[in-house]
Amino acid sequence: MTHTDHQTMRRVLRREIAGTIGLLTDEHDFRTMRRYRSFTFDDHKIYLEQVEALLSARASQGSHTTIALFDPQEYADFCAATGLDPDIPASRTRFTAELAASGPTVPYDGRPLADLVPALVDEAVRQATWEYASTLLARLGPCPTCGEDIGRAAFARASNLVVRILDTAHPGNRHLVCSVTGTPEPLVSVLHADEDEQGATHLDEAEALEFTTVLALGLATRSPGGLVMRTSAPATTDRIYGWRLRGDRLEPLTAGEVFDAYCTDIESGDLISPESGVDYCVPPDLGDDEATPGHRH
Repeated sequence: MTHTDHQTMRRVLRREIAGTIGLLTDEHDFRTMRRYRSFTFDDHKIYLEQVEALLSARASQGSHTTIALFDPQEYADFCAATGLDPDIPASRTRFTAELAASGPTVPYDGRPLADLVPALVDEAVRQATWEYASTLLARLGPCPTCGEDIGRAAFARASNLVVRILDTAHPGNRHLVCSVTGTPEPLVSVLHADEDEQGATHLDEAEALEFTTVLALGLATRSPGGLVMRTSAPATTDRIYGWRLRGDRLEPLTAGEVFDAYCTDIESGDLISPESGVDYCVPPDLGDDEATPGHRH
């Protein structure tokens, strides 16, 4: 086999390798990394331009690249825990590989970084929310009366409720928001459920897991909170309705309560003009609540 053949094979193999880039998304993190002599960039804007050029070049060669959120403090902690020198590029590469396996990432799909960065930050927030809610659920432990795992039972109940909410919704795309305020840190989770032309509903699994976990935490801890649904479909009026968390149940909001929630400024309390083409309404009946799995005492 000739030298040219070997070069050709290596070029083919490079296209087969998936890469990950750890991205410093904001100016503060960028300045923090500049304390390392081996980090040679000195301008955040130019750094982002160079990253975008590299991503575009790799895509033009048929290479797939994942973008990970690079956190300088997490990097410093990682190096301290593993005994790595933080001021060498190889350590940053190792940390980035760890991010690709367990951290928040988004695939590069040709969109500008200005569009991808918010998606990456949203993914990081979603993962942090899920981890925090999961930890709080696990800490609830078993019921002292019957021994049932409270967190696991609440998750089963929340899963059943989410399915019923989606099944009873009007056709179209659905946008759900769940908020829980009684936990040490207020939590908000969003779930998008889009419907295709055949009527099938499509969910992002990670998004659905986080949403269900937050709802489960609210139910398990009997925290104040709520769940609001918005459905949208072509040539129809958008519908908005919701429930408040009441104990371990979802209690329907009246149309007036939904209207007031959407038409009142949260900070000032001033009235906001209602949206045109929107119907603030009562939610559909979710059926027999007693049949829903869950822990009750």
